[in-house]
Amino acid sequence: MGEEKAIEVLLADDHPVVREGLRAMLESADGITVVGQAGSGEEAVALAIALKPDIVLLDLRMGEMDGVSATGHVLRRSPQSKVVIVTTYESDSDILRAVEAGAAGYLLKGSSRVELINAVRTAARGDTVLTPSLATKLFRARGMERQPLSGREREVLRLVSQGMTNAEISRELFVGEATVKTHLLRAFKKLNVSDRTAAVITALERGLLP
Repeated sequence: MGEEKAIEVLLADDHPVVREGLRAMLESADGITVVGQAGSGEEAVALAIALKPDIVLLDLRMGEMDGVSATGHVLRRSPQSKVVIVTTYESDSDILRAVEAGAAGYLLKGSSRVELINAVRTAARGDTVLTPSLATKLFRARGMERQPLSGREREVLRLVSQGMTNAEISRELFVGEATVKTHLLRAFKKLNVSDRTAAVITALERGLLP
């Protein structure tokens, strides 16, 4: 019988030192080989299309195209690849965005060598990878997602997306600024975000704004 094919991994992180560290840990394990390294989301997508790796380890924050956006592009152009987000960020909304984009898992950069190797092997089998400490966060994030925005909350966010200030929204909707702020704060809580920009981006990604 021939040897089992090695799991081919593409690394994507905008810090060369991080990429080298991940490569060294992965290639110390039997049956795993790093076939390429990318320093940006755009480069990760291009290499994934060219190399068709089994696993793509993606950093979450990489300049213009972040890990979540890159995930969607990779899976559309190289559908046989599995994407695992590897990041220092562990907010509920980040985890949910990654999973919604189709990522097979979400791993923290503080994970051990054994955890990293096991994550790659688990994802290659087609199973979901999630650092144990993040499971509760994902459950909570999904719970928040189920809370629908009210019609007025969506309207306020729509106006925010147009660049309007609270005062301008107040005049547009004929309500007080305090009311506008209340609607925004409720929307923030439901979307599990902490600022206006994140609220608009999240609402757009979930198809909640016209």
